[in-house]
Formats: sequence, structure tokens, C-alpha cells
Amino acid sequence: MAEIKKDIQKQPASAAQETEWTRSRQVYTPKVDIYETKDAIVMLADMPGIDEQSANVTLEKGVLTIQGNAIPETYKNKSIAYYEYDWGDYHRAFTLSDEVDKDKIEASVKNGVLKLVLHKAKQAKAKKIQITKE
Repeated sequence: MAEIKKDIQKQPASAAQETEWTRSRQVYTPKVDIYETKDAIVMLADMPGIDEQSANVTLEKGVLTIQGNAIPETYKNKSIAYYEYDWGDYHRAFTLSDEVDKDKIEASVKNGVLKLVLHKAKQAKAKKIQITKE
């Protein structure tokens, strides 16, 4: 079996053509794992340094946007003399299909991982069709 290697380096986010960043801080694209269950699509976004107060999830016109501000509480309102780990903001957007029930999206964060549960719309769930003999 082949070993799966993950690239854990942060990658700078690229803004959409119609979007401009107004902050001078670095913006990163969080790595996201997506898997599907019978009733939902689950997304896990790696966003080190965020918590429930610094994360933001919005849904507008079918686009789900995740954002986070990752400045550790320890360093807020302090002048940092030296650092090796880049802190910045996270930003990533996903276009949702009609398969997702947009009124039943759940979000939680634990240890810098944002978990989104996108429940499937009733019409998107698989349905067994009974076959009868003519």
C-alpha cells in the first residue's frame, strides 16, 4: 500500500479577480479534507491558531466562505521581537450545489480544525426504487 504524504506547509491564498484584500497581513488557504456520509458532506479545514471567536463562516448566493484570524491570544497587544511561524488570516470559498440543505449547516472548531457538516437536502438523498413484476 502506498504511503500518503500530506504537505503541511501553509500556502498563500489567491484572491478572486473581483476581490481585493484590504489588510496588509498574509492570507493563507487552509487545507481541507472533505468526506461524504449517508446524510451529510463533512469538511475539515486546518486553521491553526483559530478558535470559535476568531473563525467566521458565511453563506451568500450559494458560496460558503470560511475565514479565520490567527493571532494567538498570547501575542495580542504585544510587540513581537522575533518569530519563526507566520501568523495571518485564513480564507477559502466553496460553491455549494443544490444537494446541500443550506438551512442546516453546522460549524464547530477544536484544536485549530474547523468542522463543517453540510446536511444533504431531502431530494439529494439516495432512494431505493421498488421494482414490481408486470
